[in-house]
Amino acid sequence: MNALSFSTDIAVQGEDDVQLESNAPPKGGDAATGFSTESLLADSSVLRLITAGSVDDGKSTLIGRLLFDSKGVFADQLAAIAQSKHRRTSDDVLDLALLTDGLEAEREQGITIDVAYRYFATPRRKFIVADAPGHEQYTRNMVTGASTSDVAVVLIDAVRARDGVLLPQTRRHSTLAHLLGLQHIVVAVNKMDLVDWDREVFERIRAAYDDLASRLGIASYHVLPISALSGDNVVRPSANTPWYQGPALLPHLESLTLRDDAANQPLRLPVQWVARHGGSEIDDFRGYMGEVASGVLRVGDAVQIQPSGVEARVARVLSGGVELPEAPAGTPVTVVLDRDVDVSRGDTLVHAAQPAQVARNVVAELCWLDDAPLQPARKYWLKQGTRLTSAKVRQVLTRRDLQRLDEVAVEDGGLAKNDIGRVIVASRDPLAVDRYEDLPATGSFILIDAATHQTAAAGMIRDIPTEV
Repeated sequence: MNALSFSTDIAVQGEDDVQLESNAPPKGGDAATGFSTESLLADSSVLRLITAGSVDDGKSTLIGRLLFDSKGVFADQLAAIAQSKHRRTSDDVLDLALLTDGLEAEREQGITIDVAYRYFATPRRKFIVADAPGHEQYTRNMVTGASTSDVAVVLIDAVRARDGVLLPQTRRHSTLAHLLGLQHIVVAVNKMDLVDWDREVFERIRAAYDDLASRLGIASYHVLPISALSGDNVVRPSANTPWYQGPALLPHLESLTLRDDAANQPLRLPVQWVARHGGSEIDDFRGYMGEVASGVLRVGDAVQIQPSGVEARVARVLSGGVELPEAPAGTPVTVVLDRDVDVSRGDTLVHAAQPAQVARNVVAELCWLDDAPLQPARKYWLKQGTRLTSAKVRQVLTRRDLQRLDEVAVEDGGLAKNDIGRVIVASRDPLAVDRYEDLPATGSFILIDAATHQTAAAGMIRDIPTEV
């Protein structure tokens, strides 16, 4: 799991303690919160969620409402947003979206541009929330936030979807959440107060999403009616929806079970750095540093260095200067092998009995993020884990039509910004890879334009053919 960014500002109010937020990790622990940033990231009870959906569906307002109703906002913060020149609500209603939209451009335009991270805690669970933009041109930011999330809360504007027709970004974000393998999807039909809490409107929207989920293959999701502005069904059940018998949003999020099977998966340890410790001393050693992406690394394990295929045994495992008998997934380690072998940054340590596949050609699903369209003749850098190598898109097989929700042939051989397509990627150097659904750490990559150095695409490996 990639590290996320938080604020150093902490707020605690009342017995339903909630801590807040922002974009720079605090150093060590904090007496007010009772937990450190490191423990927050490592704790299995932490729920990482992202709000998704179209522009003006109320994503920032929903996060602000969660923080406000959970008593997690400073009094001076409330005073600041109440007096803000950018507020877009009536005098007696707080514009809670200003709690997350921190950029001046976001407040001026009333939109979300960058991904904003907030974190808070209830007595039952800790939360890391990514507020993603809804505009199509910022889809790349949504992909960034979703790539480290467990749950997507997809908001739907009940007014704009009252006829049962979902907006393109609702379809696109739902598709991306499914492709990225998020464990849970929650559909919040927002602004129900503007349609007088009409159950028929809600049922039409739910039926439309049922059809979308069925065609995308989303097996599990939950739909609920809310009003983020007034707080109905956000933290507590609403009297305006006697026909809805399910839980409010926050209790539902608190009850979700997360699948954490990284320790039971095959070992994958991308080497980030080769360190020579105490080179002039008698007890010097050569260690290979990195974070255990999956599986468990133990002293005495027979490992293979991929892609070379050379084998050795683990002599020592160190983390933070302390020797460990084993290191589970998520642990940063320095590994010492029982013999000198050629290991470099970009190599991957795996168990000899459960190696990854080594390939130069993969079939992948690409989400194209660059303003410039995909050009198969263009040179790209491929970054997978810690390995960086040059690559080309040899062929665009299909493109996903978000209206028809199926894959169509690509006649011009390219992909435009925000397109999702299935392609064949060929790399210069061999890669240790797995299918994304099996092991996301070694089944994902990004493409970088070699000329502009812009991140061009995010890729998920779907197949590893023996011959292409």
